[in-house]
Amino acid sequence: MSIMIVGLSHRTAPIGLLERTTLNTQAASDLVARLCRGDHVAEAIALVTCNRLEVYAEVSKFHGGIGEIGAGLAEATGVPLDELTEHLYVHYENAAVAHLFQVTCGLDSMAVGEQQILGQVRVALRSAQATGSAGRTIGHLVQNALRVGKRVHSETLLDKAAPSLVEAGLRTAGEVLGPLSGLNVLVLGAGAMSGLSVASAYRAQAGSISVCSRTLPRAQRLAESADGTPVPLEQLQSALAAADLVIACAGATGYLVRREAAELAAAARNGRPQVYIDLALPRDVEPEIADLPSTQVFDLEHLGQILTAQGLAEDLAEARAMVELEVATYLADQRAKEVAPTVVALRAMARSVMEAELGRLSGRLDGLDPGVFAELEQTVHRVVEKLLHQPTVRVKELAAAPGGDTYAEALRLLFNLGPAPEAKAGELPGVELAVTLEQDSMTDLSALLGHSGGAS
Repeated sequence: MSIMIVGLSHRTAPIGLLERTTLNTQAASDLVARLCRGDHVAEAIALVTCNRLEVYAEVSKFHGGIGEIGAGLAEATGVPLDELTEHLYVHYENAAVAHLFQVTCGLDSMAVGEQQILGQVRVALRSAQATGSAGRTIGHLVQNALRVGKRVHSETLLDKAAPSLVEAGLRTAGEVLGPLSGLNVLVLGAGAMSGLSVASAYRAQAGSISVCSRTLPRAQRLAESADGTPVPLEQLQSALAAADLVIACAGATGYLVRREAAELAAAARNGRPQVYIDLALPRDVEPEIADLPSTQVFDLEHLGQILTAQGLAEDLAEARAMVELEVATYLADQRAKEVAPTVVALRAMARSVMEAELGRLSGRLDGLDPGVFAELEQTVHRVVEKLLHQPTVRVKELAAAPGGDTYAEALRLLFNLGPAPEAKAGELPGVELAVTLEQDSMTDLSALLGHSGGAS
């Protein structure tokens, strides 16, 4: 069995497609349950965030796993497989582990370093465990990823990159509106990104801060943290007219601010400029609002380009190095565990030979003093243990290195131990599975998804 990831994210798909592939909790649960009933997927979880949809699975066959997961994603999202294919990517074995660790640490997020992803991965795991879709393999892997994520955030300066998306939005708005001091800011939503937006606007000494959410108590709590004003959803129109800067973070189903509402707000403002920063996915602000005079809209795609241009790699170097080391350590541990059955088989064979020979000797030396025979038995046991000690210790050490499985296989051949109990299925000759956090391991799926589910 092997680890496989199939998905799409802000790196491979336009925002419009990501919006169409967003799944609610029940739909994500149904997806993994359906996949686990297939022929090639043993365990799975589905990670759904504002800018990604990914399935993490344990599969028995490479092409079979891709076929089932691709078909499952198409069915769950309602997006035709042909349309999905050009935006999907596959990570397999070592590259899959590296990708999961990067994602969980926030290194693959549009808002690099954000911590919200930790909670989203944890929720996805718990949901899959509750339905039995995630067992020992995927559960253990994801729990390790969560541990690494918490460690990276606590031991590095990665968190200082987390507010970068909001800060980029505020700087962009400032280029249009001027300094935030004295301006009226309206934040839509009351989640983690909204809290970050409110805190950033407060630190920038915004003239006033209002928070509008479908859940008024949450809006009240968030507004109070910045001496702001909560706004009921039914008063959104008047709040839009009063706002110089609107920061949308709700991620509602359907647009929260439509062109008609923005037109009314613009008319009430008598030509005073207004900026919408849309940090949500699905988008909260209808894109056509950007066509209105005196109104500008900046969404995640625009802000993502700004962050890329800023070159955050230097700030993230320590975090990336830590993740790379953790990935290598995890893979080494897994390789060491895989050699354990060979070591057990070798010791069992040696014990069997020893017991057979001692039994034969006991029959030939009838009447031998029991004490003498016990001493002889102990001597033979010590000899066998000393002969086996160094090979078993070394094979465990060697197994931790890349390609270490060959040493275990050599032991099996030399001592005629038979085949390994869990030989990996789906291994493709010539496929490079090197562990590198900078490697682009995305695969063109147009041919692969053309295979039937039974392909190997």
